[in-house]
Amino acid sequence: MPLWMHLLAALALDAVCGDPPRWPHPVQAIGRAALAVEAPLRRRLDDGFRAGLVAVMVMVGGTALLSAAVVYGAAAIHPRFGDLVSILVLYTTLATRSLSDHARAVQLPLQQGDLTTARAQLARLVGRDTEQLNEAEISRATVESVAENTVDGVTAPLLFAVVGGPVAAMTYKAINTLDSTFGYKTERYLHFGRAAARLDDAANFIPARLTALLTIPAAVLAGRDGHNAWRILLRDRHNHPSPNGGQIEAAVAGALHVRLGGENRYFGQPSFRPYLGDADQTLTAQHIGAGLRLMFWTTALVAVVGLISRSAFIAFFNGSFTP
Repeated sequence: MPLWMHLLAALALDAVCGDPPRWPHPVQAIGRAALAVEAPLRRRLDDGFRAGLVAVMVMVGGTALLSAAVVYGAAAIHPRFGDLVSILVLYTTLATRSLSDHARAVQLPLQQGDLTTARAQLARLVGRDTEQLNEAEISRATVESVAENTVDGVTAPLLFAVVGGPVAAMTYKAINTLDSTFGYKTERYLHFGRAAARLDDAANFIPARLTALLTIPAAVLAGRDGHNAWRILLRDRHNHPSPNGGQIEAAVAGALHVRLGGENRYFGQPSFRPYLGDADQTLTAQHIGAGLRLMFWTTALVAVVGLISRSAFIAFFNGSFTP
């Protein structure tokens, strides 16, 4: 089976099944393995940055080698078995259904006025304090999380898969997981996590910008404002602590005519992020659903553009491309 069939099958499997809660997941295994190598490396290397760099090399390289062994080993046993394993590996790198389910779990009680349940569900999705948030702030946090995770959890692994198949997609997930594990500006990880954070920034540089650009036509398809998405993307894309996170969040804020960013609290301490977008509308639970529809359309466009670009690239270098 060609790669495009693997990708479409993986996307369909993710849409139907999501992440079964009791099933083992490679991302969880990568996170546990990363924490397991942290202490030995800190003991052997006095310099925190070097220890973190070695951790990244071990985990990313190990994930790539293990993924290749699994995928190509399965194909060596039987081509159809190889197809199945490739689809399953790709499926585990995608989180469209999981992200949607978590966001819906916040949206539904919020629509019913049950702020207590909405706050509890939001706490499973974001790292900020949620106990005192009102409806607008709960909605903002959910829309921001959906927007940012559209890249990390869906379009970036999808684009890596388009370029390098399931091995590249799983390698990206290792990079992203290491950033989620070590990439914090705390006393513990300020130096140790720097390599993981910088590698994640580099890996997401192109996916974040391509996803943001494709959010514009996706907004039109979803019945939202593509022109304003473009305007706010150009104006506010750098208003974010992450060099990549502001790209998609600015486009989403413009498409929905809402303002993202502002004050968050972490462990009781306030943290202010610059605003993205204009407060043309007050954020409500309905904007969560609109953000999810935007995510689905953006994912579809990324898949289509990615696969067409791959086919054109291969055809060109095979000498069969006709302008």
